[in-house]
Amino acid sequence: MQNNPIGIFDSGIGGLSIWKEIITLLPNENTIYLADSKNAPYGQKTKQEIIDLSVKNTDLLIKKGCKIIVVACNTATTNAIDFLRKNYTIPFIGIEPAIKPAALKTKTKKIGILATKGTLNSELFSNQAAEFSENIEIIEQIGEGLVPLIESGKINSIALDILLKKYLFNLIEKEIDYLVLGCSHYPFLIPQIKLIIGDKIKIIDSGEAVAKQVENILKQNNLLKIKTNLGNHKLFSNLNEQIIEQFIQKENCKINFLNF
Repeated sequence: MQNNPIGIFDSGIGGLSIWKEIITLLPNENTIYLADSKNAPYGQKTKQEIIDLSVKNTDLLIKKGCKIIVVACNTATTNAIDFLRKNYTIPFIGIEPAIKPAALKTKTKKIGILATKGTLNSELFSNQAAEFSENIEIIEQIGEGLVPLIESGKINSIALDILLKKYLFNLIEKEIDYLVLGCSHYPFLIPQIKLIIGDKIKIIDSGEAVAKQVENILKQNNLLKIKTNLGNHKLFSNLNEQIIEQFIQKENCKINFLNF
């Protein structure tokens, strides 16, 4: 099992931000990435729909021999990971909005969360926010419309710029000093976000922490790859595999269409 791949899935290409952190920290590991772009965004779907899609992705990754699965989607994590852990024996790692580090560091006692509706409405997010909201104001902002534009490769479009400014200006007005990116798609927008919010507001995303957790779980389960050669990476999209090529360097990578 040690030489089997790490499985990663997301509601599209957003989880590539997590995937990049994983292969940077663990360059010898093999990976299989599923971009479920056909069903993006998950954030607009019901809890049961998100669970069903997560089960579909999990079954495919297990079929392909994955030794561990990273749910590289905030919405899928907050809505489906408990179900997955109860119904499968394979280790799962999820991603959640990094509220804790922002809450511990804020000086204005106001932090902003930019996330999908599905994440912000989830029980897991509510519980996490409640843990830190006693002395801190957590200002939620739904990033409606951002994921479809990113999935279409329109990161530098006027339409995306208009939406991003609308959402970020709302948070800036509330005097936040930390902005938590609560969707794995949003790190691809960090250059634009920085231009809008300036240097006084710090950005936090969970990619690096997730990669470290993957390493920890692999060690705990004696699943670190034995062979020391660089890992190979298979990336699949069920909509448009060419979009993936815009976001990654293609060394040791095979990108294909897969109808799943």
